[in-house]
Amino acid sequence: MKYAYSESLKKNRDFQLVYKKGTSFANKYLVMYVRENQLEKNRIGVSVSKKVGNSVVRHRLCRLVRESFRLHEKEFHSGYDIVIVVRVNAKERTFREIESAFLHLGRLHQICLK
Repeated sequence: MKYAYSESLKKNRDFQLVYKKGTSFANKYLVMYVRENQLEKNRIGVSVSKKVGNSVVRHRLCRLVRESFRLHEKEFHSGYDIVIVVRVNAKERTFREIESAFLHLGRLHQICLK
């Protein structure tokens, strides 16, 4: 299988579609919505509410989630839109804790090999 690198979900319409039509699983730090997208690549979107913290905190968490996905991208099946919603208690967490929560949700959705 040829591997296609993922893109970002940017449009509000795309996020809404994943929320409405996708399936979701959650753990202490993250909520993951997944929906098949008929493409040969994954598209990932990260949502961090203002309740979580100021822009510096929110942006850091967004980067941690994206980096978790980037490092494990090849372990994920292709053809999905993935939206990650970061929860408030993820605020003080380390990269390893966020990465572990992210992979846990990937396994629950059965889109992650490990």
